[in-house]
Amino acid sequence: MSDDADPGASKPRESAYRESRWPMAAAVLSAIVLTILLPDDLRLAPRWLLPAVEGLLLAALIAGDPGQISRRSAILRAASLALISVLALSAMSSTIQLVDDIVHAGPETSSAPALLQAGGSVWACTVLAFSLLYFELDGGGAAARAERMPASPDLAFPQQLTADLADPQWRPRYLDYLYLGLTNSMAFSPTDVMPLAPWAKITMSIQAVASLLIIGLIVARAVNVLA
Repeated sequence: MSDDADPGASKPRESAYRESRWPMAAAVLSAIVLTILLPDDLRLAPRWLLPAVEGLLLAALIAGDPGQISRRSAILRAASLALISVLALSAMSSTIQLVDDIVHAGPETSSAPALLQAGGSVWACTVLAFSLLYFELDGGGAAARAERMPASPDLAFPQQLTADLADPQWRPRYLDYLYLGLTNSMAFSPTDVMPLAPWAKITMSIQAVASLLIIGLIVARAVNVLA
């Protein structure tokens, strides 16, 4: 009797570890909208090209594994990595172009409203892109984390460092990675999440440098414009 009860009892618990697809999808859609709204000089490609590619990849992911992220498929994994790579490439290209425009007093940075709008959009794109990058690479991705958390995490969250803070089987969700991307962009360094794997240290360093360039140059340029 007890053997029959165990599988059924474990299903709700396993389901609780799975990551909902929709927060991640909302982040991708937000990045797509921000990319479309960017000035032409700050985009890597024509206005609709990258958003169209990102939208198609997102649609493929939703169709292949809707609702909760639970399928560990090489095709879905490749599509997810391709989507996030395009988002990250677009964000870093916009960052480089924004820095160049600020240094050379480009048209997007000649007035305070235009500067704040362009700079804020680029900065938000980097936060979203890097949060999705952490989300996809940490522990092999959401589907892998739902099945089993690695013994040695790539990113150490407080709940993993202190057993009393959470259930031993706690899994990070996309919101945790969004918070990591946001705080790393604002503090230019780790806050409560510690990078342990080499890729995590390199990625967080790149994000911190990019954010420092955006914020520092925007402030300097804004002072010059307003003066």
